[in-house]
Amino acid sequence: MKNKIKQTILLSFVAILLFGCSKPDDYKKYLEGGDILYSGKLDSVKINPGNNRVQLTGLLKADPKINRIKIYWNDQKDSIEYPVNMNTDPRKFSKIFNVEEGIRSFLVYTFDAAGNRSIAVNAVGRIYGPRYAASLNNRAISSATQVNGETVINWLTIDLSAGPFATEIRYTSTTGVKTLRVPIAAERTTLNDLAGTASTISTRTLYLPTKSSIDTFYTEFAQVGVLKDVTAQYLSNTKIPFTTSVKGDRWGIPTAWTTNDAVRNFRQAAGVFYGGVDTWFGGPQLAMEAGWSADNMATITDGKIYQSVVLPPGQYTFEIDIPDCTAGGDFYTVAAEGEGIPNTGNITSSLAYAKTNAKGTHKITFTLTNEKKVSLGFVGNVPNKGSGDGTFWRISQVQLKFLPKTN
Repeated sequence: MKNKIKQTILLSFVAILLFGCSKPDDYKKYLEGGDILYSGKLDSVKINPGNNRVQLTGLLKADPKINRIKIYWNDQKDSIEYPVNMNTDPRKFSKIFNVEEGIRSFLVYTFDAAGNRSIAVNAVGRIYGPRYAASLNNRAISSATQVNGETVINWLTIDLSAGPFATEIRYTSTTGVKTLRVPIAAERTTLNDLAGTASTISTRTLYLPTKSSIDTFYTEFAQVGVLKDVTAQYLSNTKIPFTTSVKGDRWGIPTAWTTNDAVRNFRQAAGVFYGGVDTWFGGPQLAMEAGWSADNMATITDGKIYQSVVLPPGQYTFEIDIPDCTAGGDFYTVAAEGEGIPNTGNITSSLAYAKTNAKGTHKITFTLTNEKKVSLGFVGNVPNKGSGDGTFWRISQVQLKFLPKTN
């Protein structure tokens, strides 16, 4: 036991002698490159995405040695460097630089004049670009209608996940071309100054992929037709009081409308027949009637009242108001190519038709791919059922509405 204690004391004494002979800084030879010095790192780093570019922000520490910042990405294959003057530059660092679309990881270093760098600061952000832009949809319109100088636009809902925040409307106003920005939450927009000659508007939708995005993305402008009442432009003598070229005590022949012999079934005098306009029952209004007389209100077979006009390409709605008629009658509203309208037996050859044998507002719709002459009107079979009975059909107003063809 005594021998073990003596050996321990001897070894300790030898160790003291060995280390006592070493120089105080000999330990540094175990540290490659000597002391490790770091500059102050960038704090509070944030990435704000843009369109194939990014904004990187951060706070510079109060380290007077910092003289530059270098940012790496794409596995350090790409980088950008900015000089820093700690005496004059603001402590908030903010730079925008180009980066390709995608999710990117950034390494940020500060350096001093001796080349010492800070500890790396890592930041990750998504950059947006052509792929994102190609996925964006323009907000759709359910209808755009002009009535009495007021244009009402009804919007369809849009998916908000991609970041739409507004839609722009570009249109020709009474004072020139205007652009109006509409919030994405709007369901309806009214324009009071659309030019009378303007038949379309254009819209595009604006997107921010994130709230911190530095760039706004836009869809392409899309042209939208405005449904306009063009009755006065193409048709004449279209509502109560309908004018007549000749008129008897009750019946007359309407001006601007073509009527065939079958419609003119009221014998005004020997060899003189009127028909097409009834001045009774709130008239004058367009009408066909037969009966309630055995001799001077003959049965009408394929009676026709129409106007022929040349129309540009687009979609049309021909609308009529029927205040009263014999229920279940055999009469039609029709649009047909060329001069004239078909008989009831050939009604399917029309551009559009509808059996309009009930009170109320009725409409037919047709589309022209190019400019054409079109006849708009009415054809019907109206039987005389003898004294005390008959068949009739009256029209108080017609309207023609036009939605232009767009690209």
